[in-house]
Amino acid sequence: MSPRPNRGGARQYPRTARLNELLREILAGELEKIDDDRLELLSITAVDIDGDLRQAMVFYDSLQGEEGDEEILEALGEVKWRLKGAIARQARIKRTPELAFAPDAAVRSGSRIEELLAEVGPIGGDDAPAGEAEAGDASAQPGHEAEPGAPS
Repeated sequence: MSPRPNRGGARQYPRTARLNELLREILAGELEKIDDDRLELLSITAVDIDGDLRQAMVFYDSLQGEEGDEEILEALGEVKWRLKGAIARQARIKRTPELAFAPDAAVRSGSRIEELLAEVGPIGGDDAPAGEAEAGDASAQPGHEAEPGAPS
């Protein structure tokens, strides 16, 4: 007997990946409702739930950066019960996972790379004076002579 054909698009997407996205949406929506200044500039970037659905690591990013991590983790610890309650009400899963929170290292390293690239500046000699770049380009190509009066 041949296996049953997979007709549903949702089934091609693994269950844990669907749950990760669902939990991210639930947590982000619930955080918008919480009136806490420490959580004001917070974004839930990803959720990674274990295969047995007992633990979920919640990754976040904040405009406060690394300086605000201690306050954010404290605030998240205080509202963890409310977030778990929202998951229990809105998600159709047998057990509500235990939540753990961590800053999203991927977002922060990407931001750091952007800062470093901004310090280096544009590539291709755009920071050289216009006259030097034109003269260098013309003299570097064979068969082209530099403009009269241009330094050689």
